[in-house]
Amino acid sequence: MSEYTGPLPVPTPETRPFWEATRRHELLLQRCRACGRHHFYPRGACPHCLSADLEWQRVSGRGSLHTFTVVHRGARNFPLPSPYVLAVVELEEGPRLMTNLVGIEADPAHIRIGMPVEVVFDDVTPDIALPRFRPAATAS
Repeated sequence: MSEYTGPLPVPTPETRPFWEATRRHELLLQRCRACGRHHFYPRGACPHCLSADLEWQRVSGRGSLHTFTVVHRGARNFPLPSPYVLAVVELEEGPRLMTNLVGIEADPAHIRIGMPVEVVFDDVTPDIALPRFRPAATAS
């Protein structure tokens, strides 16, 4: 477990299944039974069709880098050492998540929009694992 000193998520009834799954190193998203689409962040109604008929479904954890920025000077007392990569990942299932890109030098020359990525989990406390993404093993 890393020595994480940053803010921690506070699970709500809507987000608890997500955080319980990340603790098990699984990525779950809500899927609407009415329209069949996944969405993120967890909520009580589908943002696409407004149905409340939702289920939790394990997803692949694979996606592509939608956008990113390299943070060279982080906020005071922020737990990630600078530089770090703040990223938005588009999952194969469609939703986009804001996250950190890890396992790569924080150099824009080594990062490209559209590069394949995969989820990894950072166990920051015994109860919380944060999903982060790294370049996929098939990435060149």
